[in-house]
Amino acid sequence: MKLIPTRDAVGHVLCHDMTQIIPGRYKDARFRKGHVVREEDVPVLLSMGKENLYVWELVPGLVHEDEAAARLCALCRNEYMEQSAVKEGKLELTAAIDGLFRVDARRLREINLLGDMMIATRHGDTPVRRGDKLCGTRVIPLVIAEEQLARAEAVGAGRPLLEILPWKLRTAGIVTTGSEVAQGLVRDAFTPVVTAKLAELGIAVAARRVVGDGLEEVAAAIADVRAQGVELVLCTGGMSVDPDDRTPGAIRASGARIVSYGAPVLPGAMFLMGYFQDGVPVMGLPGCVMYARRTIFDLILPLAAAGVPVAREDIAALGEGGLCLGCGECTFPNCGFGK
Repeated sequence: MKLIPTRDAVGHVLCHDMTQIIPGRYKDARFRKGHVVREEDVPVLLSMGKENLYVWELVPGLVHEDEAAARLCALCRNEYMEQSAVKEGKLELTAAIDGLFRVDARRLREINLLGDMMIATRHGDTPVRRGDKLCGTRVIPLVIAEEQLARAEAVGAGRPLLEILPWKLRTAGIVTTGSEVAQGLVRDAFTPVVTAKLAELGIAVAARRVVGDGLEEVAAAIADVRAQGVELVLCTGGMSVDPDDRTPGAIRASGARIVSYGAPVLPGAMFLMGYFQDGVPVMGLPGCVMYARRTIFDLILPLAAAGVPVAREDIAALGEGGLCLGCGECTFPNCGFGK
């Protein structure tokens, strides 16, 4: 840093906070470290008794923190994100739409390993609403070498580190299984829960069938709702290993390719994920979805709703973080479940 007259400081970067005191009215930093002095700032600084200022010596090859944060932010942003104004060398991105937030964790880690810069995000593969905070970027020192920043841009080149995918699915069909429900012996408590979770992501129930436990009748009901042109098929009940629980076999008999029957998630171990030949996803929902506040259904449904294919490896990866702690006050998705 160097000491220069305040009248010559326009365009230079302050090295420390400058506090202004107006007795009885104001005492705070009027200009903060990293501020680039403007013409209109000079009279204010002089009125504060600052005839001289310590400023950074900006030399070729160095980038100020504000510009560097903006360049890091550009590596993250896709078209469904909004950028904040720079403040104290930091920029934030927020969601411009409702959708699925995703993170390229490998490239994010690679950039954060470079040093002297940081990108912090919320967890990926989670639903977000318009206005939700997504990430913050900044460099650690007040200035950073252009060469260092260029390395980060090389890692991020090609596509954004972060993305929001808008909800793609709009209709679902529900096949409710169970002789006790089909015969009217018990009330169907499953469908209202599922319908509410679908509505959170903009999906409407366009077809519904209630059938007994027979494999053939469940498979026929699946074919029936499929014929209504729905974009997602959900089968509720009949997912355990009891002799009368035949929903997994019926889903297979309906022509679906089973990705996984069973998942390392509690609640939700008996979950089934599959796809029909035309790409329409089908899920077999275990009974826990009916009574537990959050289950594997809350982890997989956003992926399906955004049109993201779910592979067996994706479900296996849910093991770490797949134990819901059943907190007294549920804060999902702002918790460790599924992450």
